[in-house]
Amino acid sequence: MSSQLFQETHSNINNTGARLLQYIRELRNAQLEGDDTEALQKIELGIQKALTALHEQRYQVAVIAAMKAGKSTFLNALIGSDVLASETEACTVCRTDVKPISPNQTPCLLEYREGHSEPVAVAEGEPSLIRHQFLERNHLIRATGNRDQTTRFELHHPIAAIQELPSLQGFTLVDTPGPNEWKSAGLDSISLKQTALEALRNCDVILFILDYCSFKDNTNSELLQDLIQQRSEFLTRNRGVIYFILNKIDRQTEEDRPIAHVVDDLRRTLNEFGIPNPIIYPASAWQGLLAKLIAQGLATESHLKDFKHFFSARYAKETEDGDLMIPSPKKIASQALQDSLIPIIEKSVVQDVVNNSGWNLLRDVLAKLDKSAKEVEDILNARISGWKIEIKPLRQRMEEYKRLAKSAIVQIRGVKKLVEQQEQKLVNQFKREIVEFAERAKLTIQQEFEIFAQYRFSDLTTTSTPLQLDFPSKSPPTFAGFPVPQRLGESLKKAVRDLLGDEENPYAIRCTSQEEVEKIKQDINRFCSILIKDWWTNTQDKLSRDGTLIRQELVAQIRDNVQQISNELSQYLGEALEITMNINPIQMLVFDFQGIDTQVQRQTENYTRWKKEQKKAFCRDYEVDIQVDDRRSYYEIDLRLTMEAIKREIDAQTTGSLVVVERVIKKQVSEDFSNAEQQINDYINRFLIEFDRLLRERELREAQVDEILATLEVQKSLLHQYVDEFESIGDSLEMWKPR
Repeated sequence: MSSQLFQETHSNINNTGARLLQYIRELRNAQLEGDDTEALQKIELGIQKALTALHEQRYQVAVIAAMKAGKSTFLNALIGSDVLASETEACTVCRTDVKPISPNQTPCLLEYREGHSEPVAVAEGEPSLIRHQFLERNHLIRATGNRDQTTRFELHHPIAAIQELPSLQGFTLVDTPGPNEWKSAGLDSISLKQTALEALRNCDVILFILDYCSFKDNTNSELLQDLIQQRSEFLTRNRGVIYFILNKIDRQTEEDRPIAHVVDDLRRTLNEFGIPNPIIYPASAWQGLLAKLIAQGLATESHLKDFKHFFSARYAKETEDGDLMIPSPKKIASQALQDSLIPIIEKSVVQDVVNNSGWNLLRDVLAKLDKSAKEVEDILNARISGWKIEIKPLRQRMEEYKRLAKSAIVQIRGVKKLVEQQEQKLVNQFKREIVEFAERAKLTIQQEFEIFAQYRFSDLTTTSTPLQLDFPSKSPPTFAGFPVPQRLGESLKKAVRDLLGDEENPYAIRCTSQEEVEKIKQDINRFCSILIKDWWTNTQDKLSRDGTLIRQELVAQIRDNVQQISNELSQYLGEALEITMNINPIQMLVFDFQGIDTQVQRQTENYTRWKKEQKKAFCRDYEVDIQVDDRRSYYEIDLRLTMEAIKREIDAQTTGSLVVVERVIKKQVSEDFSNAEQQINDYINRFLIEFDRLLRERELREAQVDEILATLEVQKSLLHQYVDEFESIGDSLEMWKPR
């Protein structure tokens, strides 16, 4: 499905839906005063919601990279503006969402902070001003250790890559900081990592930027392996939507091997790492950005100077006299942009978005609009038939329908009980995983402290004998702890190297002053806090992904069970009124499917407010009160007592996590069931209202039967225009269904 066809289909669905909405409003206004119009009003609201989703649905393209790979320059090339700062050091501290605005709107940069629902305005106006303020703000976050608890930035700016596609106004570029960038920031980055993982869980396409200079001589397997291991949380799940961008190919020299050979080697290496048929594009983001700016007339003197210095010579033409003539930047900008390969990448990315998430959205919105039109058709058919049937049989059929409706409600309750049983199984499953996390965390921390105590008075780095520990009997037969970075594993020993100690009791740390005590407390808490929160962040990411898949399966079960009950009602109505009734599809649509991350955040905040104390849910804050024995001549910290305190703190945080997880699961399952239940209740009530309305009108307007039937037939004829248009759009859409 081409982007142009997507745009046309999007417009057709929107226009037909808007006309259907107007038709229903006119139909409702034409009803007699005092008639119940609730059914038509609900259909209107459903159409409005679908059309809103059509315009506001988000399409996320996440961009990640190794440090110095040119990620900011690449993003600027897609945006078509030199608005994101780029430096030799990592400058992306927080996730940044780039959202499109129209060219006549003013660009602005917003900053979101933890605990605040409203953003802070950082800059507004010219790209150069936003770039400067953005860079200054990132520097301040680094310098203060993220004192303001910034979680993400939001840049509102025209995006050149989708400028001709107004149907993609929900398109978002997500700049996600990588592990190397978090480490270089020198701050507690767990919350930043959480926002980045959330973006990767919910993105439609991932652009993985690599530096050509690191691969031009040979495939840098060590670097690539490190990057893939750091990003394994999404690579194993999103192989079909990842682009590997080999950036900075403008650095190629005559002595370097052909770029095609570099790409082939990279492809083979990615295959070895378990990524079959990787999508790889070479590119020069810098050339593409400068060419775009020149073509649009937005290039500064500095941009023109850089383009002339680095790229113009490639387009020199030799005269008859052998002189080289270099065209002006404006004349060669278009060709330079094509040669940068940025347009090819843009086209492919947009194509992937519209072929997958875009197609799914069009399908669901069309399905909702088609259902709405057929709901109105069923109402009109019921009215036409109701005016043709004698009043007495009509009344009898109404009573029979009421009986069936009550039976359907009882069946729905039965489905609810089954759902509640599945819900409890989910809760128990997730609780087991959280408890397992807590046990693994406690055992891993204990292992690190035992290693420290055993090798405290020797050189840990030269020890080759593995440590044998006696763990509690409840621990797994094969102990599988969490990974501990070597730099953290050695940091505690370095911190206490010069302090007093007793070789007979290596667990005792002796300090000569209160200042030393406070420093050791901070070191131990920092050591444990970083490890535990990082382990939990990875565990939470897995739970979120697993929870989404399990939820989708449960939603399908709910839909199928409720659909069967709805079909029985439709069959009776068709037979009773002697008409062909449309199936009432129970729909669980993409734009109704709220992500688990939103619920986790909301329930965590609710739990925190409820507890009225330091946040403990989901390991957000972590600190233990370390006991100190004052022996007058020195202060002593017993690591065994410290380990017990840490375990108690992990247990306390686990309790908070269990509360939040149970609330999230119950809340989401309840909402999913309520969605299906509401659809069948609306269906039941719609025809209860129609039967009652028909009987009342038959008694009052029997003499006008011919006039009423003629009006209903005209209304039905007008409606069929929309039904036919939706069917035609659906046939066209099915031809472009992604495989």
